[in-house]
Amino acid sequence: MMALSFLRAGEPLLDDRFPLPLDEPFTRAAAQAHGIGSNDLTRLIRLGLVRRLIENVYAVAQLVDSLEVRVAALRLVVPPGAVVTDRTAGWLHGAQNVLAPGDHMAVPRLSIFHRTRGCRLRTDLTASGQRMMPDEHIMDVRGILVTTPLRTTCDLGRLLHRDAAFAALDSMLRLGLFAHEELLEWSAGFRGYRHVRQLRTLAPLADARAESPPESVLRLRWLDCADLPRPEPQRPVPAPASVPGGRYWLDVGVDDLRFAVEYDGVDFHGHNRQEHDETRRDWIRNQEHWVVEVVRKENLFGAHQDIEQILRSGVRSARAWLHSIVII
Repeated sequence: MMALSFLRAGEPLLDDRFPLPLDEPFTRAAAQAHGIGSNDLTRLIRLGLVRRLIENVYAVAQLVDSLEVRVAALRLVVPPGAVVTDRTAGWLHGAQNVLAPGDHMAVPRLSIFHRTRGCRLRTDLTASGQRMMPDEHIMDVRGILVTTPLRTTCDLGRLLHRDAAFAALDSMLRLGLFAHEELLEWSAGFRGYRHVRQLRTLAPLADARAESPPESVLRLRWLDCADLPRPEPQRPVPAPASVPGGRYWLDVGVDDLRFAVEYDGVDFHGHNRQEHDETRRDWIRNQEHWVVEVVRKENLFGAHQDIEQILRSGVRSARAWLHSIVII
């Protein structure tokens, strides 16, 4: 393999010394043909000079993400006549968070199916096979066959693990490509499909206001506690005049109870935001009299999750706090 001679110390982006296209995606095979092996690609990604778009397809960092770029990436790997489905279809339609909670920054494995009986893609890079679907469930996006946003959403809602399915429903609904009522109508019509019961259970609870998969799962855990007040995502709270828009937002909460829970993940609430979050929450607690709990990955996922205890304790504290305010 060639040395990465096109790299220049301190240069933030690749330039025309790079042997692969700067204005369109390229495959791993194309990189190898130009002497750039797997280890080289890994190094370029770590340096922030190249990013992986989908399995086996890459682009230079400065190539702006767009529908055109995503279609171009898929054209490199999708055979003629095959249909892009599930997570890959959600990604193409614009949903960034169609993966399972905790993996939302990863790149989705390709999901491509044929509608012809007996036809199957022979590659270990894809989730593939044969899937029958009517023409009205498929659309052409710049020459790529892909399941429609509604069909994609219904497939994600029934085929993924429950947590990931709920997060995907929120993410797809957030795109604004269809109304919640349309999703409910479609899910009711999916008779005979595998795991349709999960879809029909989760679809009424989906909400376009959710901003991340962990927030969606947090809300789902709360909704599973059916005896607790029903939460809503992204609750507005008055903020100091210096804050743009005059509002703060809480991940999930109950306005009448003045109780909210926020999810802090490394990706969204790292050290750079810690001081901002503490200032915001101090204001909300002390000036607006909300009870705000903060949870992390270990509270939501795994055998030792304790989110139900946190929610029940928080509700009790909020009710006691409201009672004390009324008495005073």
